[in-house]
Amino acid sequence: MDWMETLVVVAHVVIAVALVGLVLIQQGKGADAGAAFGGGASQTVFGSQGSGSFLTRVTTFLAVLFFVTSFTLAVFAKQRAEVAGEAGIPTVQQENAPAEESTPALEQETPAESSSNGEGAANEDSEAGNGNALPELE
Repeated sequence: MDWMETLVVVAHVVIAVALVGLVLIQQGKGADAGAAFGGGASQTVFGSQGSGSFLTRVTTFLAVLFFVTSFTLAVFAKQRAEVAGEAGIPTVQQENAPAEESTPALEQETPAESSSNGEGAANEDSEAGNGNALPELE
């Protein structure tokens, strides 16, 4: 099945390049005003209406093919992910556990314990975001 995935990827890239080329070839809607005043459109290869409808149909067809190949590549990627999961490759699983059980409580010093060593009060102020407190010098 690896060759089939490679074939779809190659077709996807070719279709994408062709789609970009066709969009760039097409004329904008403003170009039709000049042709209405005798631009010689009746002598073109695609007829008096020009190449608009032909290029539009080909672009639509290529766009549909592009979406089909995109969907096919997504299916291949999903199958590859399922096979990787069955092979024992670790995956991330989220559990819906209460917040109290999932994160252990951090042990914090109480103000009474921190004031006993002298530096605790200054560290506590700096951890709280108060930049005005300076450590005491011994």
